[in-house]
Amino acid sequence: MFEEKIMSHAISTHDADGPLMAHGSVLQTGITNGKIATWLFLGSEVMFFTGLIGAYIVLRFGQTTWVDPSSHEFPLAIPLTAANTFLLICSSVTLVWGLQSIQQGKRAKGNLGLLLTTLFGACFVGVQAFEYYSLWNGMHHPPFRPNSDLFGSCFYVMTGFHGFHVLVGVIALAVLTVMGYRGHFNEKKYAPVELTGLYWHFVDLVWIILFAIVYLM
Repeated sequence: MFEEKIMSHAISTHDADGPLMAHGSVLQTGITNGKIATWLFLGSEVMFFTGLIGAYIVLRFGQTTWVDPSSHEFPLAIPLTAANTFLLICSSVTLVWGLQSIQQGKRAKGNLGLLLTTLFGACFVGVQAFEYYSLWNGMHHPPFRPNSDLFGSCFYVMTGFHGFHVLVGVIALAVLTVMGYRGHFNEKKYAPVELTGLYWHFVDLVWIILFAIVYLM
């Protein structure tokens, strides 16, 4: 009799408050499984880029001589990259605007925000590809390649890995844009846009750090 009362109380609590079990169900955290998985993934990405940035800083200050990327004699086109950085920052703004518009039921503005974000991201990748091409072939200076010096190796590894992340984000945004124009998102269904936005904002933040330490430091 006592056990029946305990089970009855547990069932009534379960019905009132929802599932609160560690196995086979969802904990009452108020956070969706997709968002938790995205944050865990971004946590691994933080460790990855922290390792790259940390290694670069150790190498940078562990050398008695190091090139000055901001000098006029060096091939890096800092003004062009600064403009490209601004473009990437704008893409985060348009993505936030697009997501908020979708959440408010303004599908046309939401789809436009996704489209602009995709175009800005694609332009960033295009400019970086042009930069690689000009550096590799020495269009304005002697060829600058990974085997040119230690800085060259660090430059291509760090910016290359980040560029790959941006490319993946652009592909995902392009898919979301097509889905948006096909009517897949509304004020109640926007999780894919929100989760992709978390990834995109992280990629933008990492680039700001890379631009500061690689191009300006």
